[in-house]
Amino acid sequence: QVQLVESGGGSVQPGGSLRLSCAASGSIFNINSMGWYRQAPGKQRELVAVIRSDGSTSYADSVKGRFTISRDNAKNTVTLQMNSLKPEDTDVYYCNVYGRSPYGLREYWGQGTQVTVSS
Repeated sequence: QVQLVESGGGSVQPGGSLRLSCAASGSIFNINSMGWYRQAPGKQRELVAVIRSDGSTSYADSVKGRFTISRDNAKNTVTLQMNSLKPEDTDVYYCNVYGRSPYGLREYWGQGTQVTVSS
């Protein structure tokens, strides 16, 4: 069994910062990628940022230059530093991990954490 525990969501004013963290534990090893997605009610879940095992990263165009993703391979954690937040960043953010489990390559999701940007 694999568990993803997210933390760091909350409310902030426009221009503020938040830091999201996600820790993966359980029967997962050789993690290929760790990332963050977000989803608004009635909309599709979209990629925010991903970091791969080689350290390469990808970002949604809407967050480039404002968000930074990083990971700690030893601790199986991924962090999303979000700066210069805008009201349109308001969403539920989900941690995503893709890696090898005893059952083969699998994708896992966190429970989601709310980010609200409002004045």
